[in-house]
Amino acid sequence: MTQTIAFDVYGTLIDTDGLVERLRKTCGVKAADFSQLWRQKQLEYSFRRALMRRYEPFAVCTRDALDYASEFLGICLTAGEKQELIDSYRTLPAFDDVSAGLASLKTSGFRLWAFSNGTAEAVETLLEGAGIREFFLGVVSVHDVHSFKPDPAVYWHFLGIAGTEANSAWLVSGNPFDVIGAVSAGMKAVWVRRSPEAVFDPLGMEPTLTVEGLHELDKRIAVYQLR
Repeated sequence: MTQTIAFDVYGTLIDTDGLVERLRKTCGVKAADFSQLWRQKQLEYSFRRALMRRYEPFAVCTRDALDYASEFLGICLTAGEKQELIDSYRTLPAFDDVSAGLASLKTSGFRLWAFSNGTAEAVETLLEGAGIREFFLGVVSVHDVHSFKPDPAVYWHFLGIAGTEANSAWLVSGNPFDVIGAVSAGMKAVWVRRSPEAVFDPLGMEPTLTVEGLHELDKRIAVYQLR
């Protein structure tokens, strides 16, 4: 069976630190800290909502996290500045290795899908803006399940939409919690470890493969399948 690859979007294909330069205008030297805290809380709030079964779209988690980061770091943002940052989150850049890596995988015959916590509409806009929408058969959003990664239900939802079995599907993500979620759901998973300082969570489940960027992915999966 043709192998299917689900690509996480935020933090894997798209650089969530792409707003640091924009944040320097309002946060100054705290821009990098603001970006990191904003992302951390965005994910934390999605985890909490999934556990409490009190779902709201990812954009709500993003806005709530922005409010938290602003208050925690003592940076007063106007309503207009906050909205500008939220709007900018829809036009983040892709990592440098993404376009060539996706092109190689598509040429090799893999079925590529985008699979995200974001709504399909938001992800479509993001991928189009980053110039990489053409590589994907479609976008699968957790919004259809009203939960978030790493809830097993969202990975099973992906498999159903993509029309594949877990043993023929890969999840590619720069987020360890996402990799662990996919492995727990029976999929193979690749951790994209772009920074040598990144640490994988010690929860007893390991990625099937670890790569430094998408440029390695085609050959690494091919070698794995020959084992």
